[in-house]
Amino acid sequence: MDILYEDSRILVCIKPAGVLSAGDEPGGMVDLLRKELGDEHACVRSVHRLDAQVSGLMVFARSQAAAGILSEQVREHVFEKEYLAVVHGRLKDASGQMEDLLWYNRSLRKSRVMDAPGKDVKRALLSYEVLGFAEHADASLVKIRLHTGRTHQIRIQFSSHDHALFGDRKYGAGDEDGCASIALWSWRLAFLHPQNETPVSFSKTPPPVFPWNLFDFSE
Repeated sequence: MDILYEDSRILVCIKPAGVLSAGDEPGGMVDLLRKELGDEHACVRSVHRLDAQVSGLMVFARSQAAAGILSEQVREHVFEKEYLAVVHGRLKDASGQMEDLLWYNRSLRKSRVMDAPGKDVKRALLSYEVLGFAEHADASLVKIRLHTGRTHQIRIQFSSHDHALFGDRKYGAGDEDGCASIALWSWRLAFLHPQNETPVSFSKTPPPVFPWNLFDFSE
């Protein structure tokens, strides 16, 4: 387990693909972090989520009080989350927003863009900036900031706008990409430290594997 920062209140780490981000299930992030800390009873609490097949930065609380403070920051949109994604095609605009109405089908575990408001239909908003384009792969690198936190939001919104994420078999073709996981990476987190309200931020670029290696992260 790759732990980037730890103190008595928070723990910042990299979540691998294929691992559940919340809950106490064996093999989930909380379980793995407790084993890494060498204490199966250690206080490790999740305050935000990543899809199981998505990788990147996560922060966990080390106390009940810290968990409450950070969860409130998430609800109040003080907690900033930025992502990197590799998507198919060239986006029309270098930056912009996507706003859609989403409905989550719990039985299929899949989100859907709706044409009109309705029961359990929720507004989804994100902003994006194109960071690069790999012409030979017809792939764009985009930086994304969520303004709402809907299930599979980034994946379904980009797919519905004809720019499905590489490796996303649920919302895109996926099979031809050669990706070990979905090309979506939690790359930056910023929030107020729960102990003293000092602004803190953490960032980590994705590993140099396909399709991330289509782009230069050295700068």
